[in-house]
Amino acid sequence: MSEPGSIIRTLAGRPVARNFHTYVINEVGRAIVSGQIKVGGILPGDSEMMERFGVSRTVLREALKTLEAKGLVEARAKVGTRVLPVSRWSYFDRQVLEWVLESGPSAGFLESFHLVRLRLEVDAARLAALHRDGEHIRLLHYWLNQCDKMGRQPEPFALALFEFHRILAEASGNPFLRAANAVMEFGVAVTVSARLTPGGDAPPEGLAQGRTAAYAALLLAVETGDADQAAARMETVLAAG
Repeated sequence: MSEPGSIIRTLAGRPVARNFHTYVINEVGRAIVSGQIKVGGILPGDSEMMERFGVSRTVLREALKTLEAKGLVEARAKVGTRVLPVSRWSYFDRQVLEWVLESGPSAGFLESFHLVRLRLEVDAARLAALHRDGEHIRLLHYWLNQCDKMGRQPEPFALALFEFHRILAEASGNPFLRAANAVMEFGVAVTVSARLTPGGDAPPEGLAQGRTAAYAALLLAVETGDADQAAARMETVLAAG
């Protein structure tokens, strides 16, 4: 539904193109996550929503099925489509994370997120040091170099930084870590969110300032196959924000 990089592009005010189906998903999903439509509430009937969004019943039903798969709603006969508790929402879904970031995540949410991210990314770094190949190393060097070049351009910098984390997860050889790249992208977006929003600028010294050296040390540990050092360096990277 949402491609890698979409969280960063949306935050930067440049969302990916959407058709009618994804338009309905985005409008209803954003309204739920932002609290405009309350948990436990019942969505309007089909006729009202079809008129509101200008879509057919088929498009509406498919959109609601997608939201149901994301854990946001549940359709029940003779009751309607009910908004599910937050505990049911799929927070590993890239589009759900987009809506969370747009609506402004709470301090409690971010604290919970950082605990999960730390676990995932430290393990990814450790495994990458053991399983990386020459192509992974080449790509990691490339994206780190792009981060350095794009330090004064928030969106390209954030996308390059995300690609570094994504390639590291790919190099881990673990399919579950590879599949968690939405969490990694959300982490990058949160790190530079103040600079990504429309009108936000990079600081005079550039976004790469203070980050490049830490990432270079991480890359060196991965390249030399030092798993423990790679894990420690990733902890340093994440602690620095």
